[in-house]
Amino acid sequence: MSSRRTRVAELVREQADSDLVVLPELWPVGAFAYEQFETEAEPLDGPTYEAMSGAARDAGVWLHGGSIVERAGDGSLYNTALVLSPAGELAATYRKIHRFGFDQGEAVLMSAGDSLTTVTLPEQTLGIATCYDLRFPELFRGLVDAGATAMVVAAGWPARRRSHWTLLSRARAVEDQSYVLACGLAGTHAGVEQAGHSLVVDPWGEVLAEAGPGEEVLTVDLDPAKVPETRAQFPALKDRRLR
Repeated sequence: MSSRRTRVAELVREQADSDLVVLPELWPVGAFAYEQFETEAEPLDGPTYEAMSGAARDAGVWLHGGSIVERAGDGSLYNTALVLSPAGELAATYRKIHRFGFDQGEAVLMSAGDSLTTVTLPEQTLGIATCYDLRFPELFRGLVDAGATAMVVAAGWPARRRSHWTLLSRARAVEDQSYVLACGLAGTHAGVEQAGHSLVVDPWGEVLAEAGPGEEVLTVDLDPAKVPETRAQFPALKDRRLR
């Protein structure tokens, strides 16, 4: 197991009092380390899954394990999020639909996913999105229609556009009347400074917690009743006309 996977697994184990732990996008390799995607690609049951499965099981938590460079059976690469149960089982995967790069980088090195993913936990239904997906509100409306009450966004968001990161996280929470759990990489990866500033936003758009630019663990208590209460108090979703 790589030293990075070992360290992250230990961090997950330290969160044994939590119900859900969320990690950022492509943390095993770096979101902008394009030249390493091919060599670091792994199957769904590869070393990152093995490390995160054991950590989730030891801590007894639901774990959004961030995302990996997945190598599919046909050799295609995907930016794939893994969600593991408290038993360490793979509960869901999500292949990133919107690839970043404007015909460069991820946009040409990876294939696009084509399916929305939700995961039902005891008190919340998670909608899964990754980084650049945050700029596409129709994806999140699809997750709402699939029953999501909390959106989990793992990201490797550049520091130079940090204001967009916080703005869009709050916007998705307000317009979908859902919690948004946005977890971003910190530090510098392949020469690109990362935004950090992970944040948790409630269904009214209020920021419940926000990290700084460096590595930090946020611990937040969520009230599952707040989503249906908000949607009942201000029933904007019922007035939708376009689908």
